[in-house]
Amino acid sequence: MATQKKGEPEVSLWERMERPAAAQRAALTPQKIAAIAVKVADAEGVSAVTMRRLATELGVAPMAAYRHVSGKDDLWALMVDRVTAEVVVPEDVTGWREVLRAYAIGSRRLMLDHPWLAQLPTPHFALTPNRMAMAERQLAALENHGLDADTIMTAFRTVGAYVHGVGQSEVALRQYMEDNGWTSGDETRRGLAPQMMYLMETGRYPAYRRYALGAGRKDDATWQFETGLDCVLDGIGLRLGLEPQS
Repeated sequence: MATQKKGEPEVSLWERMERPAAAQRAALTPQKIAAIAVKVADAEGVSAVTMRRLATELGVAPMAAYRHVSGKDDLWALMVDRVTAEVVVPEDVTGWREVLRAYAIGSRRLMLDHPWLAQLPTPHFALTPNRMAMAERQLAALENHGLDADTIMTAFRTVGAYVHGVGQSEVALRQYMEDNGWTSGDETRRGLAPQMMYLMETGRYPAYRRYALGAGRKDDATWQFETGLDCVLDGIGLRLGLEPQS
């Protein structure tokens, strides 16, 4: 990576990657670094992803990777961009609701397939080419409905916040179960039974008790997610006058 002179504007990672430089034709590329980083993170968690570990996996000197990525910020961005490409929504999906719903479902699946995404700082979920392409498609689907730019962005971010929040919660629960050696919802409930039984027997939480005794979809995370997502989309459509939408 060329040394930036003092006073010069910073050149983004993505601009450097698109330049027809000889470095892009080298055996070691940002794409190869990202592929190995994702593989390590999927297997061992994001904390296992270090420049030294990547150099070992790639069979290069530790400093070689720094010619392509300047540090963890670049590395995380490359990793996020690489896995984001896994979320594909067919071009014939065009309605605002259908587009936002499809990306929401795909994004949840992405977080479950790559749990380390839930551990990264929030800014690294935004400014990469594939993340921007995902946002562009959703924002475009919300246009031409008489909404101003701020309202369009708010609707888009509201769905994104729901997806990210639920995804983080699911990842955290899976990790909690794994840490305790629980492999199912029933095992988890048995493990938490002493605390739950005491709290329920206080009589202070009748609504929660009725849920605990009557719910039939406690372990159906997909149904829970999609039902909540539909509530969010229904609310956006009603509030902004976007319904009915074909």
